[in-house]
Amino acid sequence: MLTLNLRPIFEARGIERPYSFLVKAGLASVTAHNLLNNNSSSIRFDHLELLCRLLVCEPSDLFIWRPNKQDAIPSNHPLYNLREEAIDTTIQQTLSTLPYRTLKEVTKRMLSDEYLNGDDLDSTKK
Repeated sequence: MLTLNLRPIFEARGIERPYSFLVKAGLASVTAHNLLNNNSSSIRFDHLELLCRLLVCEPSDLFIWRPNKQDAIPSNHPLYNLREEAIDTTIQQTLSTLPYRTLKEVTKRMLSDEYLNGDDLDSTKK
């Protein structure tokens, strides 16, 4: 089943009150509630675009797919790219365990023009 999976993105972005965030961004309160609680069987394209703009993500980042046991879908089907990935740590926990030198390099790369422009972060570029 394909559903919206917004909570992890809000957490990653540090948005503690997703409902208020969505309403302040222009969504009707009923729409915000339905999106956050998966009470909707469809999503409007303008809402999808708004979510992507607000959360700085791609449409595929907003969805999760949980295969039904009775579905006969081959394991190499593209929907498998949308399966839920278990992530046990937060970004803060991950960063806190990096060696300082590595943390400095990651920060430098994140703030580089190539990253901000969406270019490849190939380590051979200097």
